[in-house]
Amino acid sequence: MGENASFWESLIYAHPTCATWKQEAEGSIYHLASILFVVGFMGGSGFFGLLYVFSLLGLGFLCSSVWAWLDVCAADIFSWNFILFAICFVQFIYVTYQVRSVSFDKEFQELYSALFQPLGISLTVYRKIVLCCDAEVVTLEKEHCYAMQGKTPIDKLSLLVSGRIRVTVDGEFLHYIFPLQFLDSPEWDSLRPTEEGIFQVTLTAETDCRYVAWRRKKLYLLFAKHRFISRLFSILIGSDIAEKLYALNDRVHMGKGFRYDIRLPNFYHVSLPETPPVPPPRRLQRRSPSAPNCNSSRR
Repeated sequence: MGENASFWESLIYAHPTCATWKQEAEGSIYHLASILFVVGFMGGSGFFGLLYVFSLLGLGFLCSSVWAWLDVCAADIFSWNFILFAICFVQFIYVTYQVRSVSFDKEFQELYSALFQPLGISLTVYRKIVLCCDAEVVTLEKEHCYAMQGKTPIDKLSLLVSGRIRVTVDGEFLHYIFPLQFLDSPEWDSLRPTEEGIFQVTLTAETDCRYVAWRRKKLYLLFAKHRFISRLFSILIGSDIAEKLYALNDRVHMGKGFRYDIRLPNFYHVSLPETPPVPPPRRLQRRSPSAPNCNSSRR
């Protein structure tokens, strides 16, 4: 204990305390470096946030190096600040290269801005999703079928970018598929990764359409490597199926003013005029002999 106490005492009291303080302030370069440090540490996350932080911190360390070289004339202070400036400069160049390498075509950029960016998905994660579909947008001409009932196998997951798809079963219209909706989300959700199946509906292009398609096996490999992407697609597919169910719910009618609600199979919505309440039976209007009389309890 004595040796430890002497070590801490020598560490604290070995150097003399400041008897007098400098009356003049440091030069403007020192204060500029401090301001750059304060502003630089206010940066956010993401690529552009990193660029902001490393650029301002690098300038701050550069100013500190100049201050140490000209005003303080201390080689150790100059060396450390210059090393930190070099590290920030290298990091800035590396992040800039990453930002330039993550570039997409116009349709993929619009898809990111409309669907993935509002969910907080970074460009690096989105790049993995785009590479999984080979960064290709497929064209489907008007009145051409994407899938045929009972014939087309379920081997991919597609997202409509532009156009409109008509969904029918046995020639009867079910609903439309609009941009930013999956073409085959119910089929995807109905199968396990090891199962195979065929479409039970027909999907026909009502206009010239453009869509992005991920192959089933390749997408499952991406899910296995990145659980975050798997959860992301699970949320998107679930929301897409819910929208399709609500679209179907508006078309299902039971006749005589009744509308079937697929969320509550045992109940129906009916739009009929309100009827006056039916009075209870006479025997229910009589007071029970065992019920207390409120007036009789008063004195």
